[in-house]
Amino acid sequence: MSHLNQLVRPFYPSLDALGQFEAVEANALPATYQGLLAHDDHMTVTVEAFHDSLVDVQVLQQHDDPPYYARTSLLTRRTDGDSVKFGLMRIRLDILSNAVRNDVLAGKMPLGRVLIRHHVLRHVQLCQLWRVDPGEELRKHLDLSADTSIYGRTAKILVEGQPTVELLEIALP
Repeated sequence: MSHLNQLVRPFYPSLDALGQFEAVEANALPATYQGLLAHDDHMTVTVEAFHDSLVDVQVLQQHDDPPYYARTSLLTRRTDGDSVKFGLMRIRLDILSNAVRNDVLAGKMPLGRVLIRHHVLRHVQLCQLWRVDPGEELRKHLDLSADTSIYGRTAKILVEGQPTVELLEIALP
């Protein structure tokens, strides 16, 4: 849990702003969430396939602490504009080429699409699955009621074998 607190610290005073997190195993996820979260693939590709729609990124907050860059964002379906994922990422920009770095900082494409578009050699590692009772911040961004449980994951992306990206991804089915 301390890793999650460290990841959210640039944006929120504590993890509680996002919600109450409980580590779960894949078999404890509802079936719809298993396909969305329990894998070692990019969430961009998975979410687009699940929702049968391309997604766009909406950057909510950014934090620059060279060589790291962090942001919170929403992925929204192009078909109707609904939010389908809240994400928080922390990325080492110094490992990336200038072109990839510029696309990440521009915030116009989801991270997965940027890495795929630039043919970056990468490996996504699922770290932990989470049941989340959403706090005020998630309820606001994902249009949820207080009595709804949702699910998410933490993951890492290795670029050319080097740990480069830390992710918190909370998806909606």
